[in-house]
Amino acid sequence: MVLFKHPSVSTLLTLFLLCLLLVDCQILETPSPLPDSTPLVPDILNFLDRRLAQVFPIIQTFKNTITSDPFGVTTTWVGPNICNYTGFYCDNPPDNLTAITIASIDFNGFQLFAPTLDGFIDQLPDLALFHANTNKFSGTISPKIAGLKFLYELDLSNNLLSGVFPTSVLNIPSLSFLDIRYNFFTGTVPPQIFVQTLDVLFLNNNNFMLTLPNNLGDTPVVYLTLANNKFTGPIPRSIRKASSTLIEVLLLNNLLTGCLPYEIGFLGNVTLFDAGGNLLTGPIPWSFGCLKKVEQLNLARNFLYGQVPEVVCALGNLANLSLSYNYFTRVGPLCKKLIQRGVLDVRKNCIFGLPDQRSVKECMAFFLIPRSCSLPASSFNIMPCEIHRTKPRERTRRHLLSYSALSRNRVVL
Repeated sequence: MVLFKHPSVSTLLTLFLLCLLLVDCQILETPSPLPDSTPLVPDILNFLDRRLAQVFPIIQTFKNTITSDPFGVTTTWVGPNICNYTGFYCDNPPDNLTAITIASIDFNGFQLFAPTLDGFIDQLPDLALFHANTNKFSGTISPKIAGLKFLYELDLSNNLLSGVFPTSVLNIPSLSFLDIRYNFFTGTVPPQIFVQTLDVLFLNNNNFMLTLPNNLGDTPVVYLTLANNKFTGPIPRSIRKASSTLIEVLLLNNLLTGCLPYEIGFLGNVTLFDAGGNLLTGPIPWSFGCLKKVEQLNLARNFLYGQVPEVVCALGNLANLSLSYNYFTRVGPLCKKLIQRGVLDVRKNCIFGLPDQRSVKECMAFFLIPRSCSLPASSFNIMPCEIHRTKPRERTRRHLLSYSALSRNRVVL
């Protein structure tokens, strides 16, 4: 018995065409595979704290802007364990001691290249420290950085940052350490920076131009470095008001003019005072003999003249007194002893009888031009302290903190 009829040729051909059409439709309607989703969105990762989940996309977005990472630092910036990312450090924020958040970032020496820091550090609300010495971050500093209420250390030194002084830092209430040296900042510096509650202010090696403001002495800063810029004008007499806090002052290699104010002698805690490489003139005030703690005193490469005060050479803590490349004419017996000990450098002056001095012609040409300053002549003979002569001690030259700021490397407090 026949169960199935054999189909005709035309029927088979029709079925064959229908089959082809159905296969084509399936191929056309088959959805393409989903692309890899990178980075993973925070809500499917297991974060230690909600605050870490909030900053995860900010870090990943910044990571995608980095075009050079010679040490492979960013290869660790993967997954929810943000506290294990190289350069990131977690802690409990002050407003919630049970929470975990990004408290500090240390990119020192990583040599990362990114076109901007905007949208990164200003979006990390709990950040307390940001150190990024020796990278290649460029652009300007976002005004939004003023919203970082816990930030107290900001080190952007030795980068490619530009623009004007980042005035937004004036609105960070907790900031105590500001280091923006070795960048390409230009223009003026707001005088308000000298009334901020800072301990450290390093502005050296930029292109700042400013007449030193009269409120310079209002600064509570301990370490002040303004070197290698284009600051102008005289050293403000108000500097005496910083006597209780100021320890190290670097004003070298600027365009400062006028005479040295006797008020500098009130800086009884200063261990380092460097105003070399400026356009200062006049004699050294006797009040400098009151700098009882000073170890390094550099006034080289100016237009100073007169006798080197014996009260200065009698300072017991002096390890280096550099007066070279000026126009001093006399030194007393105490100063001569410092020359013999290698403490006092008076090369290239106009001191008769000492070696390696300027030529007579050069000295005569200098003294033929009348020189004066706005300070009363009597101020150079004022002694605002009692002199208790102590026997000079043999001292080794310490590597003082502010001098370390003259190198591009990070400064270690």
